[in-house]
Amino acid sequence: MSLVEVKKNDTTTNSLIIAEGVGNEHRAVMQLIRKHENDLNEFGTLAFQMRKSGGRPTEFCYLNESQTLFLLTLMRNNKVVTKFKKELVKEFIRMRKALIKVQANHQNEQWKQARLDGKAIRLETTDTIKEFVEYAVKQGSKNAVMYYSNITRMENKALFIMEQRFENVRQMLDGQQLSTLKVADKMVSDTLLEGMEESMHYKDIYKLAKKRLSEFSKLVKPTIVMSSTELKIIKH
Repeated sequence: MSLVEVKKNDTTTNSLIIAEGVGNEHRAVMQLIRKHENDLNEFGTLAFQMRKSGGRPTEFCYLNESQTLFLLTLMRNNKVVTKFKKELVKEFIRMRKALIKVQANHQNEQWKQARLDGKAIRLETTDTIKEFVEYAVKQGSKNAVMYYSNITRMENKALFIMEQRFENVRQMLDGQQLSTLKVADKMVSDTLLEGMEESMHYKDIYKLAKKRLSEFSKLVKPTIVMSSTELKIIKH
């Protein structure tokens, strides 16, 4: 689990991660956030959300870097807390550099064109997945809608090495990685269409797409998304 992620053009963590990191109950961390909510909102509006995990929904909170650092100053130091604070600060610095890279990409014309080309292919792939989901439902699948996320995860896992979590992986890719993903999207789409045309069972179609993607991955070799080395050379 990543300590920090890029979310909506900002670096964030959440109360669940903080509670685990400082070795405290999540309830206690949320009480501290609520107690100092007005102070924390001076650094940006707190984002409260609910997480469902089987039983009763759990309220948690996303915090940006400034909110997190202020919250940590309210906690009593011990060896565990001090170590976590240091790790979290380092991770915020690292992910801030990742955000700078994303913003730089948005100013690069070649990257923007590669992103547009990739989006066009991805839209076609999404349409094919929609058709595939309907095909799977007709064959009796109860969870066919999961193929949208499953195929995305399958591609990311086959093509990239993730050292941290990103809300939108495609925004973090360089031009070559975008081109590789575009080929993979087209390959998956063609495989799904081919399987449906041949009236294959939906599970076999998915397995075939996974197999072809695996073979493609061996040819192009998985690459790291925003590697530690790459981040170190980005200036603050």
